[in-house]
Amino acid sequence: MRVEIWTDIACPWCYVGRARFGQGLAAFTHRDRVEVVHRSYELNPQAENGTVPIIEAVAAQYGRTREQQIAREEQAADMARSVGLDFRVGGRVFGNTFDVHRLLHFAKSRGLQDELTDLAFQVNFAEERSVYDTETLVDLAVTVGLSGTEAREVLGDPDAYAAEVRADERQAAELGAGGVPFFVLDRRYGVSGVQSPETFTRALEQAWAGQPAARRS
Repeated sequence: MRVEIWTDIACPWCYVGRARFGQGLAAFTHRDRVEVVHRSYELNPQAENGTVPIIEAVAAQYGRTREQQIAREEQAADMARSVGLDFRVGGRVFGNTFDVHRLLHFAKSRGLQDELTDLAFQVNFAEERSVYDTETLVDLAVTVGLSGTEAREVLGDPDAYAAEVRADERQAAELGAGGVPFFVLDRRYGVSGVQSPETFTRALEQAWAGQPAARRS
């Protein structure tokens, strides 16, 4: 059974949602028969590269006061810590994640997408290091075992893996995703948002039960 997860590295709810999904998957009897595929989604495709502090940028985008946005960040931080994730509030910058998604597709071609996804989320939310500059992204690529030279070449070519990112985004639109995180189980069941681990386990059980008997054997 395949589970596709649309996320954006800039999305705190994706950071938490992926962890909760992982807990739900761990409780699923047939977890070893589940293939998890990470797919790209840009929350702010028109954003420029990371220069503006996250609090000010997102408050302006949604018409909130600075205090309201900090409260939202604190809420996300509490949720992250409840599933064992580190989360710092206030020090991130706002930027365009297209290059991150391109690099994640490069990592997928080398069998290291899951590792790079985890590390990128950690660096963004737990360490508050910018994921919007080439040097940081190359460093992350090398850390998970990718070639730094190849990673730099990918990031230096704006067309590299761009089609793959756009294809993921088109699929999300076709499937009716209005935001992320967005989970699709066997292209028949959809789960959106930050759900409980128990909800994810039940969704996996439902999707598994709905498979033809030949696929479940």
